[in-house]
Amino acid sequence: MAQAKKQQSPRPTKSTKQGGGAKSAKPARSAKVATKSSRDLRPVVLAPGSLPDDVPSGFPVPPGWTGDVHEFDPHATPGFDGGKKKGEKRLLACDDSLADLQERLFAAHHGATSGGRSVLLVVQGMDTSGKGGIMRHVVGAVDPQGISITAFKAPTEEEKEHDFLWRIRPHVPAAGQIGVFDRSHYEDVLIHRVHGWADTEEIERRCAAINDFEKELTDSGVTIVKVMLHLSYAEQGERLMERLERPDKHWKFNPGDIDERGYWSAYMDAYSKALSATSTPHAPWVVVPADRKWYARIAVQQLLLHALGEIDPQWPAADFDVAEQTARLRETFASQR
Repeated sequence: MAQAKKQQSPRPTKSTKQGGGAKSAKPARSAKVATKSSRDLRPVVLAPGSLPDDVPSGFPVPPGWTGDVHEFDPHATPGFDGGKKKGEKRLLACDDSLADLQERLFAAHHGATSGGRSVLLVVQGMDTSGKGGIMRHVVGAVDPQGISITAFKAPTEEEKEHDFLWRIRPHVPAAGQIGVFDRSHYEDVLIHRVHGWADTEEIERRCAAINDFEKELTDSGVTIVKVMLHLSYAEQGERLMERLERPDKHWKFNPGDIDERGYWSAYMDAYSKALSATSTPHAPWVVVPADRKWYARIAVQQLLLHALGEIDPQWPAADFDVAEQTARLRETFASQR
């Protein structure tokens, strides 16, 4: 299988990702791309169930799927016929559309204490699959007021005393919010299967509990976008080696990543089983090829555009007399303080 080129220079966007709790991403506004090619890359919001040409779609996993993740090429670019340069332009060109939809969602529920719509983006993937890049380059392009990012690490002793979903529930996005899980409740059916920390019966119970939990969320107005960033074994090796060869990336390296790499086949099997058991009509999975980081970013961006487009949030009407307040304000222009 062909290997991806070296990581491109990052776009000038930033975000903050915190472990163990929800934090707001920092705002990031990319420069407008005014070329004709970027205008041609205006965002396309998918109609329900459709995957038109030239829309980075990833590989949707249909409910009832019983396959193997090896069926999906981690170096592919499904739904997109361009290369890296075109993909980077698309990412920039779609930033404003994503930010606009997110702001409308936030505004539509501003001040609401219950009810309403929200989006939950679940991002799973092996070490170095590009989860951090999704946070910086996709999520980081929208207003931080309407975003919460939670990075789920190993559970604390207190969390271990409760059901595995106990620590997840407090971070479900409120109305008007986009919540992002950097790893998630799926760790409790992935790593536990790989290392034998839970038997098959318990893993199946947890998968059923996840399906019930996610149905509860969607019934309450949460749109769930579940993404598996699908990386190849060879590409992971290259990215880990880069972290060792570059002093500025040593902080990202964890010797345990090499240990976990030894369980690669077991993880792929665990992912196959998890996707099969939990890709449901209300919360389907999408496998996003991640060998090309630029592609993974535009695919996740498009999935968010799709989710928000289906919600179609509208600006709330003013709860005051606009003409009256405009006149009052104009009166203040005439007086000097």
